[in-house]
Amino acid sequence: MSFFKRLKDKLMGNPEEEKKEIVQDEAVEGTEEASEAELQQEHVEEVLQQTEEVPKAPEEVAEIEEDAIEAEEVAIEQQEVEDEEVQEEKKPSAWSITAKFKAGLAKTRDTFTSKVNDLVARYRKVDEDFFEELEDVLLQADVGFETVMELMDKLRFEVQRQNIKDTEGIQAIISEKLVEIYEQGEENTVTLNLQPEGELTVILFVGVNGVGKTTTIGKLANRLQKEGKTVMLAAGDTFRAGAIDQLQVWGDRVGCEVVKQSEGSDPAAVMFDAIQAAKKRNVDVLICDTAGRLQNKVNLMNELEKVHRVISREVPNAPHEVLLALDATTGQNALVQAQTFKEVTDVTGIVLTKLDGTAKGGIVLAIRNKLHIPVKFVGLGEQMDDLQPFDAERYVYGLFAEGLEQELEKMTEEA
Repeated sequence: MSFFKRLKDKLMGNPEEEKKEIVQDEAVEGTEEASEAELQQEHVEEVLQQTEEVPKAPEEVAEIEEDAIEAEEVAIEQQEVEDEEVQEEKKPSAWSITAKFKAGLAKTRDTFTSKVNDLVARYRKVDEDFFEELEDVLLQADVGFETVMELMDKLRFEVQRQNIKDTEGIQAIISEKLVEIYEQGEENTVTLNLQPEGELTVILFVGVNGVGKTTTIGKLANRLQKEGKTVMLAAGDTFRAGAIDQLQVWGDRVGCEVVKQSEGSDPAAVMFDAIQAAKKRNVDVLICDTAGRLQNKVNLMNELEKVHRVISREVPNAPHEVLLALDATTGQNALVQAQTFKEVTDVTGIVLTKLDGTAKGGIVLAIRNKLHIPVKFVGLGEQMDDLQPFDAERYVYGLFAEGLEQELEKMTEEA
């Protein structure tokens, strides 16, 4: 499926599926209305039959009818309450998720896309000067040197293959190639490695202090609980002042039990206690916080190795995920942190926080292309549900929203 077809489905949903749902809903609604009409008719006939069979005073007939009307009103109110509850439980629509990416990447888009638009306006033809300036724009967005060079090669080839002479529609080609670069050689990288029902999943969080690690743990716990999982937290960052209390606040907020010891305790001992508690309570997912003392890499390596050893001893093949939290606003420094943590532990995925607070959102591509570690979640705001699974199409749409919307409109008109 092409990039634009996938993007259109994510923006607008799948029309065929929606059509099926509408038909099904109308059929169910029609059946319910017919059933309700039949019941009302039966009730009226029953009342009339009672009135005919046993002579009753007008007051008694009126009382019977009032009781019937009251019962009907109660049933209608109950149905409205149930309908509202079902509506609240529905998952966010495809459009609402896409809109989060658009809003979360607004700062990057305001600088990056405006520069691309200026470039397109100044260069009516696609030539080598155009490509050189485009390189600079991409590098300023922290896309990364290697990624930019690969993108330029793909763009040059595509321009030559399609015999493109002017810059009209060049954003669409850039978008498609960026998605190709991100997704090449990887499948299902966003999905968390959750274990089958009845087995404990252990997720280990790593990252330096100040990147939003504890907040992200709380948001992920909330997300998993909404998906029907029982979640427990382990306060393994026992060295930073206030870290344990901060995690406890998040545990209280989302309704998760937090296993902790006193400040300065051995993090591995906390993990051992947490695993025993999780097994005893049949918890689905245990999320473990860790210290982020990057200034002393030797101590960090020893500590993480010890924690990893205790977890894998108590739960075979665990930890099932090692998620590295990175602050998107730090740009290339986040890439340096990712390289360092990759050396000391087996990082399986990146959680990029504060993406909404940076104008250099291209760091997503730099991390993915240089380190070959998938970005599994991105932070797109301050709200509880603003932690979203990373989606390449929605991410690129967030970078080029206005231009891609025009392309999608053309597709719709041509169809």
